[in-house]
Amino acid sequence: MSLRGVAILAVLAVSVASCTRQGRTTPQLVPTPSVQPGECGVPGRDGVMSNAPKVEHADRDLDGDGRLEVIVVDRAKCDARGNCYWNVFKVGAAPGECARYLGNFAGAALEPLVTKGDENMSDVRAYWNQASGRLLLQPYRFLRGGYLIDDGDVLQCKRASDDRLECADTKR
Repeated sequence: MSLRGVAILAVLAVSVASCTRQGRTTPQLVPTPSVQPGECGVPGRDGVMSNAPKVEHADRDLDGDGRLEVIVVDRAKCDARGNCYWNVFKVGAAPGECARYLGNFAGAALEPLVTKGDENMSDVRAYWNQASGRLLLQPYRFLRGGYLIDDGDVLQCKRASDDRLECADTKR
């Protein structure tokens, strides 16, 4: 091989090496809940849960009626960064009425917002931890009987050196 051929191979090798990303993560499958929004469910058993759940509650009054909506997480389903699936249920008002599954929030932390969706249900922002100190902020809005991600307001953020969050719209 000529000296020029060796030089071209060396440039290609350096180019390929510099284009590969360190700390690459593989996509994760989003788990399917055992019940669909609007269906009767049992908090701590239904939604996104494992066969041997480690259940914790983060119950909140999301619709302002004075009764807590049941929010349960299975810590056995959380990933290494603390991201979990928080299952939301609305307990029936009448005795013996079932709890309705309202969907789940995917994140390591949740923040109820002042804005409201259908049925006066509070919007909720979930914080999904990513590699290298990055966060995905996903707002959820209650529409047509269940919580859905409001794709228009999803933000990709990173923590600045002064602890501020620097965010960019994911649609751009």
